[in-house]
Amino acid sequence: MRVFVTGSTGFIGSRIVPELISAGHQVLGLARSDAGAQSLVAAGAQVQHGDLEDLESLRNGAAASDAVIHTAFRHFQHFRDDWTRFAENCEVDKRAIEVIGAVLQGSSRRFIVTSGVGEAQGRAATEDDPPIPTSARYPRASEATAAALLERGVHASVMRLPQVHDTVKQGLITPLVAIARTKGVSAYVGEGLNRWPAAHVTDVARLYRLALEKGQPGARYHAVAEDGVPLKDIAAAIGHGLSVPVISISLEQAQEHFGFLGFFAGWDAQTSSTQTRATLGWNPSGPDLLTDLRNMRYAQD
Repeated sequence: MRVFVTGSTGFIGSRIVPELISAGHQVLGLARSDAGAQSLVAAGAQVQHGDLEDLESLRNGAAASDAVIHTAFRHFQHFRDDWTRFAENCEVDKRAIEVIGAVLQGSSRRFIVTSGVGEAQGRAATEDDPPIPTSARYPRASEATAAALLERGVHASVMRLPQVHDTVKQGLITPLVAIARTKGVSAYVGEGLNRWPAAHVTDVARLYRLALEKGQPGARYHAVAEDGVPLKDIAAAIGHGLSVPVISISLEQAQEHFGFLGFFAGWDAQTSSTQTRATLGWNPSGPDLLTDLRNMRYAQD
């Protein structure tokens, strides 16, 4: 297949591109910079110049392809970023999904939309659970948008991501490291027993390929290798790496201490991927989260 990949030069997308190419697929990658375009060409992909707000470029990329994998999202660059920008970023994401979906409507071309794992009280969340409800506090609507496209005849499915990691980046844990470095302590909330699921980036890239090749319309896939890693253990690994104290703070202190991450600080998101593994034959084998946190380079140049 010829696959249009948004976010193709990002942390996850840049691993998906060679995964697809090595499996015999062709890749058309969205790139907003010359450096990004050069990296795609070096990887053996073709280039679609543009970004998430260049709707014509998105239309052209989708029209020229047999399938689309949408991983692009405008993420926070620093823990002090204004939380109100998240709503703006979510709206950009929603509009991009709608534009791509309109091109694919009425065809059998597959469209994988990226989302995040949710939270199920007292148990592990499964693929059958609905997404996190869209609200003013959490305005991301990627899954709801994909569901609406499905009703309009788009072969849409959803990839729910946990904390995707290697020794350079670890999802929301990357800004946790920045906060600990700035504040001189590595904190967790309460007893720190709330859990965040995780998966190594190479395993996640492979799962996107499997979903592309075997996925079904309307399916939700969990890219989860570890059901949940306690936040206290994550904070301890960060504290050891930075040589700073590890402390507990109250939930009431979380917003002030963590900034926008205060929303997630007490989040218990234990998540199962049993259905995903059985359906797609996915067997993650990469390093676990704490291993990558122990092996990462904490010193700044």
